[in-house]
This record gives sequence, structure tokens and C-alpha cells, in this order.
Amino acid sequence: MTTRNDCLARDAQDPLAALRDQFDLPPHVIYLDGNSLGARPKAALPRAQQVIAQEWGHDLIRSWNTAGWFDLPKRLGNRLAPLIGAADGEVVVTDTTSVNLFKALAAALHMQAADPDPARQARRVIVTERSNFPTDIYMAQGLSSWLERGYSVKLVDSVEELPAAIGADTAVVMLTHVNYRTGYQHDMRATSALAHAAGALIVWDLAHSAGAVPVALNDDGADLAVGCTYKYLNGGPGSPAFIWVPRRHQAAFRQPLSGWWGHAAPFAMAPDFAPADGIGRALCGTQPVVSLAMVECGLDVFDQTSMAAIRAKSLALTDLFITLVEQRCADHPLGLVTPREHARRGSQVSFTHPHGYAVMTALIARGVIGDYREPAIMRFGFTPLYTSFADVWDAVEILRDILDRKDYNVDAKRDAVT
Repeated sequence: MTTRNDCLARDAQDPLAALRDQFDLPPHVIYLDGNSLGARPKAALPRAQQVIAQEWGHDLIRSWNTAGWFDLPKRLGNRLAPLIGAADGEVVVTDTTSVNLFKALAAALHMQAADPDPARQARRVIVTERSNFPTDIYMAQGLSSWLERGYSVKLVDSVEELPAAIGADTAVVMLTHVNYRTGYQHDMRATSALAHAAGALIVWDLAHSAGAVPVALNDDGADLAVGCTYKYLNGGPGSPAFIWVPRRHQAAFRQPLSGWWGHAAPFAMAPDFAPADGIGRALCGTQPVVSLAMVECGLDVFDQTSMAAIRAKSLALTDLFITLVEQRCADHPLGLVTPREHARRGSQVSFTHPHGYAVMTALIARGVIGDYREPAIMRFGFTPLYTSFADVWDAVEILRDILDRKDYNVDAKRDAVT
């Protein structure tokens, strides 16, 4: 039987343990919600002060050149690229995940419609999962409706339904690599091949993957991808997202948000749009420099480790959490919804409980911060950069105590958990 001392011993041997000191974690808090909002790197505050006081306050507009503001989206994209299996010149950090998904879907539909094969031109269906993050579905529905050319969104209810759902009418398959509720991780290579075999393109949302699990976009045959930087990448609340366009698709990539930052010569101020070469055409408007600067602070930490090391610790943390919950909370109606199989698990663990919201609210009140998602799912995210094995033990002990004593309010007002 695992003890807390066992967990402390594992922390003492953990090659990533020292990275925890680079995050400003509040005392007496066990933070298991990095899959919603990553913790703040200590470097972020002085960097924000530098941008605001010196680069903006003193150097003013000159900082677009002298401080490298103008190049930030591409420079950050190149730094992020190795974490997702992309190459230099294939990623920009910009806009929101939803906006970037709109661009990616529009570009994929355009590529199909512009294909010389009439069969591809006739494809009008976007296939996705009903359990996908809602905004992804909403963006696909909104784009399909706005185009008014017979496009539609087909929702599937399980991974097993995907092969039958992807057919001759499918233009694009849009999937989130790691499911936000359950932590289920798709086989990116096999699913991308499945889409391609049917003549469809595939767009991946990496919001719950980037910085948490190894991703190999180019090797696994993805077509386009988007993701956020404020979860496992620790870029800060609402920090800019990213979009990936592989070199093989960049010449054909067209997106309708043709703002001046995506222009081939933005300062020529020409009245007609001409797309930039390469990944620059995925940009739109003027960039949020302060937020972009915070993203770099998160990426700096990743330079000190590897995705292989992060993945190894992630699996160890989630294995431990599952084992301890099932051992120490066995008398309670908890249901594991996250896959046990490593290849199918992201960096979170989700359990159901009939009073999941109330239990999660009680956990947060006791300093264990996870979150809740309908229906009845308590979600716990594990960020290997700053989550310790002792954190896991202590979180489970607090959960056990709450459940044993029924120390939760089933009538808790539903406004405390995000």
C-alpha cells in the first residue's frame, strides 16, 4: 500500500521537481486545474513590468522594432513548434483558439472546393464528436451556416462511430486530440489516415495536448491544427492561441479573416489584399503584445526538459491518482471515465459522483482546486512541471475525508467552479 512517505521519496527522485520552483503557487493549495488555466511562471511578473514600463512606457512605438514586438507571433510559434511535432515556419501564436479554428476550417473547406477533382469539390460535411468542446462545434456550425452552400456538421457519439461517419461527402474531420471532459486521447496517426483514406482533410484541436502529451503533427499526417497557450503552456488567462499550417499546405491556405498582418506587404497600405507567403497568411490583425510576452515565460520552462520526461511523469501522476482514489475512496460511488490505457489517456483524470459539483466545491474550499463538468464529472488536471506526488496523496486524502464525512453541500450554488 502506497504511503505519503513513498510519495515524498518519489518527489526526491523526480528529475522535474526543481521546475516547480519556477512557478508562483499559493501556499496551502493543491492546484489540479492546469488543464483549464496554468499556474503563473515567476518570470511572468517582471516580464510584464518590463514590457509595460520600459518597452511601452519608455520606448513607445519604437518597440515594434527595437523590442521585437512585430516578430513575436512567428518567433513564439517557432519556439512552440517542437512541442507539437511541427517545423520552423509552420506555427504562429495569435488570436484565440476559436478564431484560429474558424480560419483552419475555412481554409480546409476552401482547399477541398478548389481541388481539381469534382468529387472533392462536392464535399459539404464537417464531421466531429458530440462530446467535442462546445465552442469547436459552434464555430463549425456558424461557418457552415454563414457559407450558405449546403455545408453541414455531422456529430458522432463515440470513437467507434467515426469510420462509418466519414464518407464520400466528408470535407473535413475536426477533432480534439484529448477530450476535455474525459481525458480520452485519440490515435492521431490512425485517425488522420482514416480521414485521408476517405478523401477528407483533418483539423486537430490541441488545447488539452500541447505541453501535456507528445504530439507529432507532421509525422502523424495531420493537415491543420490549433490550440491554446493558457492551459499546460502556462501563458496566462486568455493568452493568445496558436495555429499550425504545414509547409505542404501553406500555398493553398486561404482564410477569410484577411487582416493587414496577413498581408504580403502590410506597411504598403495597398487597398487590395495579397496574402503573405508561408505561415504569415494565418495572421489577421494587430497582436496583443503584453499577452504574447507572457507566453514566452511559459515556453522558457519547457526548454529545460523534454516532452518525453513530461509524459513519463504525467502518466506516473495520473496512475497514482487513479490507484489511490480507488483504494482509499472505494466505499463511495465514484466512477472513472478516463481511460486506464496510457496511449488513450491525456494528462487529466475524471471521476463521476452523483454529487460531483458539491464535492468539487468542498474540495476547492479545502484548497484542492480541480473543476467540474456536466454531467457529474469531477476533473483533475496534472501538470508535471509543478504537480508533485505528495500533492496527489494529499488531494486524495482530502477527497476521502470529504466523502467519508459527507462534508459537502448538495444545494451548493453553481457559480464557484469554472
